[in-house]
Amino acid sequence: QVQLVESGGGLAPPGGSLNLSCVASERNPNYWLMGWHRQAPGKQRELVADITKLGTVMYGDPVKGRFSISTDNAKNTVFLHMHDLKPEDTAVYYCYLRQSQEYWGQGTQVTVSS
Repeated sequence: QVQLVESGGGLAPPGGSLNLSCVASERNPNYWLMGWHRQAPGKQRELVADITKLGTVMYGDPVKGRFSISTDNAKNTVFLHMHDLKPEDTAVYYCYLRQSQEYWGQGTQVTVSS
C-alpha cells in the first residue's frame, strides 16, 4: 500500500535549477533507501541519486557535482536539488523506495531547453 508522490518537475533553461520532492506514504522505520532513477528518450533508465535512512548517498556519474539529494525524515520526504541543468538531463524522473519491497512513483517530466 506504499505510495510515492512526486512533484517539482517542469521546464528549466540550460544552467537553471529545479527541485524535486517525493513523499512516501509510509516507510520501514528500521531501514529504507529512497531516490530517483531517470529515463531519457531513447536511453535506458539510470541511477540519479539515492539516500538511506543512515544518510548514505550515491550519485550517478552524470550528475555528480550538479545534483544533491536530501531528506526530511519526519515527513518521509526526499528532495533532489538539480543545478546547472543540461539538455541531456531531460528525462522522466522516477522516485523509488526500497525496503522489503521496491516501490516506484509515477514519474515526473524534467525538460531542459532554451
